[in-house]
Amino acid sequence: MPDLSRRDFLKLAQDSLLALSGLLGLGGLIRFLDYQTEPPAPTDFDLGLASNCPAGTRKVIPDVPALLIHDASGFSALSLVCTHLGCTVEEEAEGFACPCHGSRFDPQGIVIRGPANKPLRSLRVETTEDGHLHLYTA
Repeated sequence: MPDLSRRDFLKLAQDSLLALSGLLGLGGLIRFLDYQTEPPAPTDFDLGLASNCPAGTRKVIPDVPALLIHDASGFSALSLVCTHLGCTVEEEAEGFACPCHGSRFDPQGIVIRGPANKPLRSLRVETTEDGHLHLYTA
């Protein structure tokens, strides 16, 4: 083993401490950038018993936000999130209106007037074996 001069030892110690502090700083930066401020939003909503929504009803579910529709063909749902910039649309007699930028949708969620250029998103609704309705947003 060669003799290490004082100068070589100090240079090696300095380089080692510099590398160690760089790795610690990089680890802290990665943890900072990976931090999630809010838990992920739920994608499965239990809406209760299907028998509570008789045929012919339209029910707004503000927690999602969505509109549950029960018609002759069964259950369906529309997202109430505007496809333009994500504001929550409001139900009106002739369909839906976005309060943020004025987009209008017909009762089936089709765009009548922009700036939105895509229809409201259809959401999946399923009835479980125990008679509960589940709404899926993913």
